[in-house]
Amino acid sequence: MLDDRAKILLKALVERYIADGQPVGSRTLSRAAGLDLSAATIRNVMADLEELGLIVSPHTSAGRVPTARGYRLFVDTMLTARPYDFSAETREQLQPDQPQRVIANAAQMLSSLSQFVGVVTSPRKASVFRHVEFLRLGDKRVLVILVAPDGDVQNRVLFTAQDYTQSELVEASNILNTHYSGLSIDEMRNRLKSEVDQLRGDIASLMQAAVQVGSDAMDANTDQVVVSGERNLLTVQDFSNDLGSLRRLFDLFEQKTQLMRLLEGSSRAEGVRIYIGGESMVVPFEELSVVSAPYEINGQVVGTLGVIGPTRMAYDRMIEIVDITSRMVSNALSQK
Repeated sequence: MLDDRAKILLKALVERYIADGQPVGSRTLSRAAGLDLSAATIRNVMADLEELGLIVSPHTSAGRVPTARGYRLFVDTMLTARPYDFSAETREQLQPDQPQRVIANAAQMLSSLSQFVGVVTSPRKASVFRHVEFLRLGDKRVLVILVAPDGDVQNRVLFTAQDYTQSELVEASNILNTHYSGLSIDEMRNRLKSEVDQLRGDIASLMQAAVQVGSDAMDANTDQVVVSGERNLLTVQDFSNDLGSLRRLFDLFEQKTQLMRLLEGSSRAEGVRIYIGGESMVVPFEELSVVSAPYEINGQVVGTLGVIGPTRMAYDRMIEIVDITSRMVSNALSQK
């Protein structure tokens, strides 16, 4: 537990370091905190904060910088979010449009406003079908056409164990459209398990194949994440002198798998979520922070967006940028 004096000094130190990027000495800290304390007293408090692991002294300076733990305490207990006014021109970038265009524009907007990296996962499509159709392509080859409620169409070619006539394919389509339309893929799968004995073997096989096609299509859709502004990190002082860190960061953005895992975790939280200095364990970079928030379509969470940058970022500003952008994306996609 910190006393009020230690909290004021830690808050002043973090804010000064975020603003200047230079280790903060006791004289600078005294002026920034506005406290009438002797230099010796401030040095003693800084020594206590360092012992607690909240600040650290770089090798090249007598000043101190925050650690990831210090940033976390600052964000959780000392940060006051400031209203951020989005310009009319900025708001126009996220007008109702095709979902992928909204997502791409949102990633670019997050990057532009933060001067770091903007990331947005594509909306997860509802795993519900409105209509299914089977078309015979040739010997033991069938085209499955799945139409979602929003009109999205998924096509897959099946290689079947037996040859089907077009009339058999039409029969299977009719049964699915009559009795299963509007159900989720999981609901279809569960019902088929209990009803498979009542269906002809060939018809049951086609239906199970259609369910698998739908499931594969949904899985493929969840792999999409849009990243914008990676090159902004080249100008960040915290990274520019460390080519090893830059290389690891660019590998992260290239592969995207870790980003997806991180953002999927964020989508289960309400409001803005902040990971500082590798806290997530999914993106274990001590020098990196992530500010993220879920977005919705008609009240249903369908994806996540956020800003990725150095631990030395203006968290109050990033929180507002991410929060407002998530609301704008939700509005744009819900109006589509």
